[in-house]
Amino acid sequence: MLQPILHKLHNQRIVLASGSPRRQEILRNIGLKFEVITSKFEENFDKSLFSSPVDYVNETAKEKTLEVANRLQGPGCPDIIIGADTVVSLGEKILEKPQDKNDAFTMLSSLSGKSHTVYTGMVILTKTDKQSKHPFDILQFHEATDVVFGELTPEIIHGYIETGEPMDKAGGYGIQALGGTLVQEIRGDYYNVVGFPLHHFCKQFLKLYAK
Repeated sequence: MLQPILHKLHNQRIVLASGSPRRQEILRNIGLKFEVITSKFEENFDKSLFSSPVDYVNETAKEKTLEVANRLQGPGCPDIIIGADTVVSLGEKILEKPQDKNDAFTMLSSLSGKSHTVYTGMVILTKTDKQSKHPFDILQFHEATDVVFGELTPEIIHGYIETGEPMDKAGGYGIQALGGTLVQEIRGDYYNVVGFPLHHFCKQFLKLYAK
């Protein structure tokens, strides 16, 4: 989708404010040239203060991206900064990375045979031409994908946990690897579950630069 505007981006400094290898791979696969500057924002918001997982993920994505933008202000600041945050939600409950194997078992058991939702909050900062104390314009959006797990026996869950894969994954699974075998159905964007809603991102990017 971005082929019509890639030539406009060759001389622009683009920063991805995320250390996620999966997000980096997705962007490289579509031909985008960028550098990675990981956000130092501490993701320590009190989730009980947010009315929904969407509000939480949007605010976290914004703060993560603005932290990088504030560090890079001044001469040579980027033309574009891309930031994201992804959460797994069962109902209104946000599922973090498992604290230990027992937590992973409880988490995966709660997902067995049920539908849950993956939300990604996205932020695109573009350098403004205006004389302003805020050097970037902010574009913010989000994507939601429903994921249905098959019925998982305790043996399947324990076997998956022993691979080590669940321990650094929100919700206790990674759909792009062994965790994909647990998934019966996806309603929405697969890449959003990986952590980057590719189609929605491209649509928004085209709106910014296809002029």
